[in-house]
Amino acid sequence: MLNIALFGPPGAGKGTQSQFLIEKYKLFYISTGDLLRKEIAEKSRLGLEAQNIIASGGLVPDEIIVQIIEKTITENPDANGFLFDGFPRTYIQAYILDGLMIKLNTSLDCLISLEVPEEVSVKRLLERGATSGRSDDNEKVIRNRLKEYSDKTLPVLNYYQDKGIYHGIDGTESIEKVSLKIGEIIKEELSKSLLNIVLFGYPGSGRGSQGIALAKKFGLEYVATGPMLEHEIRENTEMGKKIIDLYESGNLVPDEIVVQLIEKKLANSKDVKGFIFKGFPRTLVQSYILDGLLRKHGTSISEVIEIEVPTLELIKRLDARSKTDRCMPYDTSTSKIVKRLQEHESKTVPVIEKYNQLHRVVKVDGVGDFEKVFARISSHLESKFKNIG
Repeated sequence: MLNIALFGPPGAGKGTQSQFLIEKYKLFYISTGDLLRKEIAEKSRLGLEAQNIIASGGLVPDEIIVQIIEKTITENPDANGFLFDGFPRTYIQAYILDGLMIKLNTSLDCLISLEVPEEVSVKRLLERGATSGRSDDNEKVIRNRLKEYSDKTLPVLNYYQDKGIYHGIDGTESIEKVSLKIGEIIKEELSKSLLNIVLFGYPGSGRGSQGIALAKKFGLEYVATGPMLEHEIRENTEMGKKIIDLYESGNLVPDEIVVQLIEKKLANSKDVKGFIFKGFPRTLVQSYILDGLLRKHGTSISEVIEIEVPTLELIKRLDARSKTDRCMPYDTSTSKIVKRLQEHESKTVPVIEKYNQLHRVVKVDGVGDFEKVFARISSHLESKFKNIG
């Protein structure tokens, strides 16, 4: 996901550059003014609250603005990202936006400021006023608007400059040159972004084989808890010895051990485009752990995919697997297979529901041979990320 805040004084050309960003990167445009008008027109609860405040001569408070923005983001899960225009306007709103982004498990990637001297802005707006007929395009009003922008915006720009995501661009150059410079900034930001995929599916859905193949195709690091645990056992590490003891006593490997292995994997994986997680998270607790681990490494979940296969087909596949060298401990009898499927339903389905609220889980038909299912998942990922990859 690519999230950008576009700044610039009146007359800087934000409208033109916004259109460029929306079209090129398939971003959803968020203008607080437009969103407020939409909510008021639809007579929504938030819209009616805002209308009453405006009618009484008041300013719409941040509490309503942030709810409208959150609603807009959660209602558009298919967007490649969001372009913020007119928010944050104040230092306090910058904190609000950061908090909202954390809640939605994402972040603002960069703030791009189109910098134009006051006299250039005045000249541009006066020229526009000569043809637009807008009553506010006169010099006195223009200079007041520019002063208000400067007074309110400077603390916001400083805030993001301190965070290291501020980018100033000379807005006096041609439209094409400004667009080119914006494109270069975004290209640099995207090179820092990781593509992190969580792959869900019942046992027998083909997650393992699909995950390995997808990792290879998209240049991702495959993260599966089973192979990592087996590696520790083979290497006879101290952790491996603990894992053997747990297996022999019939206990599950605790999150403390699994998390150490995943964190080690994330830290040691260099020059990868991202990670694909299979088998983790299995529980709600693990989902919060994964969100925290990724945030610690400056990244977050990009996409959540669930491979869907009918129950009878799952049982058939797992029964067939029990007769091969790929047999898992829970494949050895029908009762064990059913128990494992029930365990997935009780523990992991709530995780999928959580991610569906945050990211919209993409359901992929897992029926058919390996190549057909692989093509379906690959097609989705290619269409999803071709505009920001």
